[in-house]
Amino acid sequence: MSEPGYRLLDCGDRALTVELGRTVDPAVNARVIALDAALRGAGRPGLLETVPTYRSLLVLYDPDLLPRADLVALIAAHWPPPDGAAGSLRRWRVPVHYGGAHGADLDDLAAGAGLSPEAVIALHSGRDYRVYMIGFAPGFAYLGGLDPRLHASRRTDPRPKTPAGSVSIGGNQTGVSPPLELPSGWQLIGRTPARSYDPARAEPFLFAAGDLIRFEPIDRAAFDALSEAARAGETVATLERIDA
Repeated sequence: MSEPGYRLLDCGDRALTVELGRTVDPAVNARVIALDAALRGAGRPGLLETVPTYRSLLVLYDPDLLPRADLVALIAAHWPPPDGAAGSLRRWRVPVHYGGAHGADLDDLAAGAGLSPEAVIALHSGRDYRVYMIGFAPGFAYLGGLDPRLHASRRTDPRPKTPAGSVSIGGNQTGVSPPLELPSGWQLIGRTPARSYDPARAEPFLFAAGDLIRFEPIDRAAFDALSEAARAGETVATLERIDA
């Protein structure tokens, strides 16, 4: 089912995908996040959960409390959503120890790009990245805005296990792993002591779709100290509010 500006796709009898575009684009993602906020803000009984992605919003609902036709009408009533660009954005400054044992692929990635490892670090840490979505594993942040000079193919031999908190590059994306050892075919360039997921926190997920992330290089001693602080429950990534 298509409506002006979006398409509805049933995912079983208790979920509906609202597709807002066919490309990965910041403007499309901003509309996804704005629609997500509008639907959650409606406080409608039976609307169980929303999951924003790159270009669509998955809506889980209880059809006994919120029939599909009523959900479709609710979506239409909140379209187009308010401009998500208004107000302020959350930006996280995330410490990263690049290279060495924490970035096993940094040197090879740099050589393939015709750059020094130091240049890769400077490029990677020199801009803001948009959190397009959280997925794959609890707290894994898919980030857009990677410098084209750092685009790199995924590994032909994926690792069955990578270090918790890995910072990596896969294709034209970069990402931040949660504090879990995960399988991955992405190129490992660093590791953060920040815990993007902690079920013991009041809000388990540190990052949210629409946030910005700026990486800050640190040395190994700082990594070890911040890791200890993070294990004790401290949030070692710094949150800022910036104008949109």
